Formats: sequence, structure tokens, C-alpha cells
Amino acid sequence: MSASTASAANPATSRLVPYITSRAGEHPDLLLSLRIQRGPDGHLQLGYWNELKADRDLRGVLWGRCSQTIGADGLPTGQPSWRMVHPSRQRECMQQLRCQVCALSARTRHGVIFLAGPGEVRPQEAVVRTAQPPVCLQHARTAAEQCPHLDGRPTAFLAQSAPLYGVIGTPYQYRNGGLQALSAANEALPYGHPALRWFLASQMVRRLRAYTIINLDDLPGP
Repeated sequence: MSASTASAANPATSRLVPYITSRAGEHPDLLLSLRIQRGPDGHLQLGYWNELKADRDLRGVLWGRCSQTIGADGLPTGQPSWRMVHPSRQRECMQQLRCQVCALSARTRHGVIFLAGPGEVRPQEAVVRTAQPPVCLQHARTAAEQCPHLDGRPTAFLAQSAPLYGVIGTPYQYRNGGLQALSAANEALPYGHPALRWFLASQMVRRLRAYTIINLDDLPGP
């Protein structure tokens, strides 16, 4: 996937469309593409009939497939489906610490910037987890102003340590001779959890372990 700046705006509103936003015409794969298979450890697990290496993340968790509408520049095209996040692009940005707006590196010499919407996290708690990929210095303020989820008043974290924690998605079970989806999980399931073998991930989660809360007007230089 190209890491060029995704700075195309919605012609009608001049609103920046984040790289991770789903687009019209992008559809999830069918349930019929899933099957039961034996994993490397010999235990039964969820899988695809024609599974590819890219279908699993670095921790071996299966991810939901979703088509992508990609232009000649390697960037998403089409009418944005606001508030909908494309699983593959969310995973790419979260796993590689790329900006959710432009897909370029979000790393700075001071750390990585993560934004959380009002009431989404409690900074006073010892553990802060987020499924929102980071933002680069160039797009931090734009994301805060234009993202409906952030409501123009996000909590901004400058993280020096943000290890992968787990995934959000849909658990499955084998019942009545076939696979059935259960209610989607609201809480992230941590990597290493035994239930992940029957899980179809849609969002990756990081844990902010060492961070400071900053004012976006006082952002450090790159």
C-alpha cells in the first residue's frame, strides 16, 4: 500500500477523508468463506477456505476480509462511509504506527500522538487502551477538528511506549453443523487469549503504557 499523503478532500465539504475511513463499494467477505481448520498447534480454529498469509496478523489472529477501492496512487477512492473504519487499513496504521489520516509514519522524536474522544478513556486510570490509530504532527489538529468521534475536544496522548494489546471483533462458534457469528465483542480481547482461535478481528488495539497528556496547541516539533 502506498504511503503517499491521503490529502484528498470531500468535494462537497472540503473535509479531509482519513485513510482508514471505509468507502462506498467496500464490502466484507461472506460467511461462506470461513471454515473450521486445524491450526499449527493441532487445535481446531477459525480460518478461510483459501486462506492467505495476510489474513492473519503478526500474532496469528484471523482478520475479517473487506474489499478495497484503491486508485492509481495506491490510496482509497470513492464516497466515504463516515464513522465506518476499514479493518485492513486500521490494522495497517495501528500495527505500523502510521497516521490514520495520511498513512505516513506517525513517529516523532518525542513519541507517538494518539487522540481519544470525550469519555472514551480515563487518563487517570493505570491502563489506557485505544483502537484509534495514531496521527502525525501534520494532521493531529485536523483530525481533532473534523473527526466526529473526537468531537473537536479530544484527549491527546504523547506516548513513548504503546505496545500491541489485542483486537476487537466478532467471536464465532460451531453449532448445528455450521459456523455462527455471536454478538460482536465491545471489549478488546488480549493477544494470547484462548478464545482468539474462534475470533474474527476488525480493529487492533494498543495499550498506552508510558505517555503524557498534551495540548494540541503545544505540539512539539517533528
